[in-house]
Amino acid sequence: MTPETEEAAPDTSPTGAPLAGRITGALVGAAVGDALGGPVEGYSPEQIAERHGGRVRGVVGPWHGDRWRTARPIAPYHKGDGHVTDDTLMTHALIRVYATVRDHLDAHALAEHLVPDLMTTPRWIPELEAEALPLHRIFLAEKWLVARLHYGHVDPREAGVGNIVNCGAAMYMAPVGLVNAAHPRGAYAEALDLAGAHQSSYGREAAGVFAAAVAAACAPGATPESVVAACLSLAKDGTREAIETVCQVAAGYSDFESALAPLRAAVAPYDTVGPDYRSPSLGARRPSRLHAIEELPVALGLLLVSGGDFRHAVLGAVNYGRDCDSIATMAGAITGALGSPVPEEWARTVAEASRLDLWEPAATLTEVAREVFERDVCRRRAHERAFAGMGGPRCSV
Repeated sequence: MTPETEEAAPDTSPTGAPLAGRITGALVGAAVGDALGGPVEGYSPEQIAERHGGRVRGVVGPWHGDRWRTARPIAPYHKGDGHVTDDTLMTHALIRVYATVRDHLDAHALAEHLVPDLMTTPRWIPELEAEALPLHRIFLAEKWLVARLHYGHVDPREAGVGNIVNCGAAMYMAPVGLVNAAHPRGAYAEALDLAGAHQSSYGREAAGVFAAAVAAACAPGATPESVVAACLSLAKDGTREAIETVCQVAAGYSDFESALAPLRAAVAPYDTVGPDYRSPSLGARRPSRLHAIEELPVALGLLLVSGGDFRHAVLGAVNYGRDCDSIATMAGAITGALGSPVPEEWARTVAEASRLDLWEPAATLTEVAREVFERDVCRRRAHERAFAGMGGPRCSV
């Protein structure tokens, strides 16, 4: 699908969006959120407001302007001007795996398909302004996949153990939720299996819950509240506590400006990084049943604050700072799946600046999702017949 055909797409309102509209909204929305958050990642809301003369309201340039190639701590990445980051690169890589397998994925699929894609196929990397192997751009927590699965020959189901615990796996799990559209429990289970190759502890848990959130957002009549409820029904340990606490606070706000500090205060007890994002605490990103990544609870909190509005949720995520490209990726995916329109001017700017077709991956994943659903129905019917043949109860529905 191209930007031109996207303009003529059917109704994508929260109550009327068809599958293709929800998948397109989620994936384009995630990429736009990622690109808007990239240039201010790692900074505080106060630093962002000072740098930009107020809150960020759209696509902005690099933090250090023309010195982006050499200025630390960002160099040598051109973050800003509509460039997507590794969140989107990994999301699109996972979609390519789905396009190859055309069925549900597991940890072995990452080893067999995702890792070779990262290692061997040059692609345009917006932040490097060059064609390069994705492996040269992804963060160390993602390079872990290559080190453990390709060089270490570790069982993919256990390869995530030992990696730092962060949002690395969660940030690209939206496709899992979309393939399992309207089936949060299925999305949660599939994402947990996949993420076992990448993460452990609350990083892996967040991957499952984020996928469930996207799946829940695709359901007809879904609301921000129903998405959060689906997450709480599945989340475990500190992840569940963090989501519940943050969302309770978020329910008292309807504007991100006033909600930024309260949301940060609500998630702080569960976040291991600490108050200075660029100087993590001693216990940062270590396994724990008591803690959670910061990004997912905050994204869900902003989902409630915004009432499911894409622009409001994403701008709230961007101005929150810290790991705001991933927060905005998640907020953009969930609100996009709900059917909230992605601003056309943002989507076109990001697509052009990043030299990426943001609509083609959505068209591909829509085809895959339909095929997988048909397979699921056939498998379920076969199970029903087999179970009935054993004298089990027949389904009355």
